[in-house]
Amino acid sequence: MTYLVLARKWRPRDLEAVIGQEHVVAALRNALQQQRLHHAYLFTGTRGVGKTTLARIFAKALNCVGSDGQGGITARPCNGCDVCSAIDAGRFIDYIEMDAASKRRVEEMDDLLERAIYPPNQARFKVYVIDEVHQLSPHAFNAMLKTLEEPPPYLKFILATTDPQKIPVTVLSRCLQFNLKPLPTSMIAERLAAISAAEQISAETAALRLLAQAARGSMRDALSLLDQAIAYGGGAVSHASVRQMLGVVDDALIVQVLDALAARDARALLALAQDMANRGESFAQALRDLARMLHWVALAQQVPEALAEDVEHAEQIRRFAAAFAPEEVQVYYQIALHGRNDLALAPDEYAGFTMTLLRMLAFAPQTAETPRALALGAARSPRATAAVPGPTPRKRVAAAEKPAALPPRTDVAPALPAFLDWPSLVAQLPIAAITRELANCSELVAVRDDVFHLRVPVKTLAESGAVERLRQALSEHFGRPVRVQVEVGAAVDTAAARAAAARSDKQKRAEEAIYGDPFVQQLIEHFGARIDPDSIRPLD
Repeated sequence: MTYLVLARKWRPRDLEAVIGQEHVVAALRNALQQQRLHHAYLFTGTRGVGKTTLARIFAKALNCVGSDGQGGITARPCNGCDVCSAIDAGRFIDYIEMDAASKRRVEEMDDLLERAIYPPNQARFKVYVIDEVHQLSPHAFNAMLKTLEEPPPYLKFILATTDPQKIPVTVLSRCLQFNLKPLPTSMIAERLAAISAAEQISAETAALRLLAQAARGSMRDALSLLDQAIAYGGGAVSHASVRQMLGVVDDALIVQVLDALAARDARALLALAQDMANRGESFAQALRDLARMLHWVALAQQVPEALAEDVEHAEQIRRFAAAFAPEEVQVYYQIALHGRNDLALAPDEYAGFTMTLLRMLAFAPQTAETPRALALGAARSPRATAAVPGPTPRKRVAAAEKPAALPPRTDVAPALPAFLDWPSLVAQLPIAAITRELANCSELVAVRDDVFHLRVPVKTLAESGAVERLRQALSEHFGRPVRVQVEVGAAVDTAAARAAAARSDKQKRAEEAIYGDPFVQQLIEHFGARIDPDSIRPLD
């Protein structure tokens, strides 16, 4: 007997079985019950959240005849009649699924629309489902506009896409649009647990939570990963086997990294990195997990009630929330994200990972002393004791050694913030030529002790005299001497990138305005006119 994968076996067959999309389910159920049926629907959302599943259920609801063959439009298809069975099997003649990723040309759309003039053979409605509709060519979109707006009464369009931004507004305005949300990790884990129990598969709760996190909001991905975990674990799904299958770093190691950061212990951080290298751990995954843990720490600092008791390592997270200043957590989080993105640019991943950890120590904000004893006094696991040298507390100056207090100065400018909106600041600086190019193409990594740390993608910018001219402009702007240090790497949030995004948005709006103009549409429909995309330019 052929094995049916879990993603297909447990695919919802009615609206009651769809999880995480209550807003869409309620709207479709009410429309079916009141028979207020639109002629075109658009389902948007990331992969694996139920777009084509809902399309099939809706097609069954429109055409179900019930067990006695006398049923009508219903919000609860029977899933037993010939129509429901044929749609589930993908062999119903009046239910047509089209993949726009492979059939995107205007000729294929014309062929589909030519068949639309014929009434359904067996059903009440002929249902056209076009998946990944954003991949249709502009000519294919134009060909379907008239039919999409005024289809025959027996024809229903259901469009699905993961990228609605690429769909012309002329199409969007003709559809009822429903945005399907990524599923929460907890909901996916609960569903995996129910399916594992129904399949009589032994599965640990922690293992299912890992699979749910790896699915990133997609129920289909989660079920595929569960299939893989069952095969990997020989019929059982354990936390250890799933962690090994996914390449997930042990959370205890992330706790040790944060303990070493709290202690400002560079030797301990390097020892942990070497331990990871010896065991073949993924440095990219370690930085991702570190960022996730820092996210929970920040939540625990700002909104303590957001940290539920069932969150893994809740006690450790609260300890770090007390051990770190909020500014430190924010800086470490951003450095972890940048470090992960820069791994491909590093000489090797070990160097990139260790430099990221050392950067956290170097750029740690100078804040008031925080109660680090909470972090340093925590009990360490046996593995931590063996692998990591004891932390070296920072030296503190005794009260007797402190100099006499001086009266506060009122003429000293306040310290610069650790992070600024660099692209907005660049626009205010009186610079030009290569200095402007340096500022526009650079990303601000951090500001510490009046030193601007910048990252540029081109080495020549870092070596030019423009760095000194930029330093002078910044000093004049802030009314105090500053320094500029430049490193070479991938720069993301730059003034040039924001300007390019703005230009792209203007171009897109200009194209949408042209394609949506009624006069232009008449020229296309009646005279076969064509639009040259290269001729469209936005107005400044």
